[in-house]
Amino acid sequence: MTSSDENNAPASDRFSEVPPDLWQTCPGCNQLLFSQDLEADLWVCSKCGYHFRLTVWQRLEVTADPDSFEEWDRELPLNDPLEFPEYLEKTRAAQEKTGMSEAVLTGRAALDGIPFAIGIMDLSFVGGSMGWVVGERVTRLMERAIEKRLPVVISSASGGARMQESLISLMQMAKTSGAAGKLAQAGLPYVSLLTDPTYGGVMASFAFLGDIIIAEKGAAMGFAGPRVVEVTGLRMPAGVQTAEVQYEHGMIDMLLPRREIRPALHTILRWCTV
Repeated sequence: MTSSDENNAPASDRFSEVPPDLWQTCPGCNQLLFSQDLEADLWVCSKCGYHFRLTVWQRLEVTADPDSFEEWDRELPLNDPLEFPEYLEKTRAAQEKTGMSEAVLTGRAALDGIPFAIGIMDLSFVGGSMGWVVGERVTRLMERAIEKRLPVVISSASGGARMQESLISLMQMAKTSGAAGKLAQAGLPYVSLLTDPTYGGVMASFAFLGDIIIAEKGAAMGFAGPRVVEVTGLRMPAGVQTAEVQYEHGMIDMLLPRREIRPALHTILRWCTV
């Protein structure tokens, strides 16, 4: 098509050639952002500072060195102890949608050449909920880190325990907490990164057991989410379940914008592994 043909083409045809993901709207300020600029800004709005939620692969990209990741324990089978209606079907649909085998990715990576064990939770996989596979992967991550003498970094994003697995999911709280205890006894550092949101059984177990707890600015966190609290008839003061309030009250050690997290992790890992 020549330039004159392009100018004479119907507007609908011209606009149909524009990629649908070329622009993104910021949920914080409703500004239209150019996708390439947003990626360069680590998916943080340049207008209002809103931190977009990241996929597992985006989080890995902003945390670890390129091509340094080696996945662990991908082969663990799906778990359906209660034969919960349509549970396996929904889980398999989540696998197809996200490209993940479960709600956490674990393995070994490097940050500026420093090796460490890493876990990254995927909120888009059944709400990042923790069932048997998630708990088992997190536990094995810490146990293997002990064997290989590696520091551990886990990025949490979760709605809590997975209700379709009932008590099995709740048992993962004790199991992952025990693994964190063994990691501490082995003298290996555990850095917990809390992202938006971190709720429920994950928040009440390994996510809040880090030797150093870092929260991303604007992240929501708590044991029960606002909608669950509303059902009880209790009133929750505005802003209580935020990283900022948790930081003010000493529950977390560092409150950082996304761009400062990787340098902070580098400093911590370098200090811990010298």
